[in-house]
Amino acid sequence: MKIIINNSSMVPIYTQIIQQVKAQIAAGSLKENDALPSVRTLSAELKISALTVKKAYDELENEGFVVTVHGKGTYVSGSNSEYIRENQIKEVEDDLRKVFEKAEYYNISKEDLKDIIEMLIEE
Repeated sequence: MKIIINNSSMVPIYTQIIQQVKAQIAAGSLKENDALPSVRTLSAELKISALTVKKAYDELENEGFVVTVHGKGTYVSGSNSEYIRENQIKEVEDDLRKVFEKAEYYNISKEDLKDIIEMLIEE
């Protein structure tokens, strides 16, 4: 499992861990029953507090993405990749909805908006 922490980001470190684990599950690089590094191991690798890693793992467990087996470790639970993908699509839809609202506010025509979107897709 590869986690990269951006210390200059406004996103809390535990949230960065959560987002990256979810992204790896959605991408299939973390599969059902794969073991996550122990809290101590990951905290040492990332040079962050074990409490931060624990908080991220607890949140992932509360959301059903991982399961912790006492004395054995934390493992990816099954059938979450579809759920994650659905949430990712919903986030993009929400962001696009905001863009459309802003375009309407600035009186940007649908044609101009389509041109902008097509130009961005081609980049």
